[in-house]
Amino acid sequence: MNAKGTVHKFGDNVDTDVIIPARYLNTASHKELASHCMEDIDKEFVNKVKEGDIMVAEKNFGCGSSREHAPIAIKASGISCVIASTFARIFYRNSINIGLPILECDEAAKDIRDGDVVSVNYDTGVITNETTGKTYQAEPFPEFIQNIIQKGGLINSILE
Repeated sequence: MNAKGTVHKFGDNVDTDVIIPARYLNTASHKELASHCMEDIDKEFVNKVKEGDIMVAEKNFGCGSSREHAPIAIKASGISCVIASTFARIFYRNSINIGLPILECDEAAKDIRDGDVVSVNYDTGVITNETTGKTYQAEPFPEFIQNIIQKGGLINSILE
């Protein structure tokens, strides 16, 4: 399992209210949530993001309320993976539950810049900045989490 895409970079303490503002939580439509993803921090995000792109942020990404809408909006926007220095624990689990791969790697999160092209190998945890040639080591996903992600989320992984 791998990902490769252009980076959309954010800083510290990006909370779930910024990822998907509360005023849009009255919809269950993933497409509608995606159309408002990150709009309070980057109004052009939804116009710039392409299928397979990668989001990079620094510490405490996904803090705030424990809504699943936040990782759903990110995934539905086309983001294939989120890399951060650290994640809020509930956001981390919600992301895995909906099949959004997320990796903690402080060095990568600090070094990688907006617009860089990055590839990720989920089996090894190796993150490669294709723009600079630098590699980083994140903790690879255990097999059971890879299965959840490959199936598109926890529910899909147990329905088989």
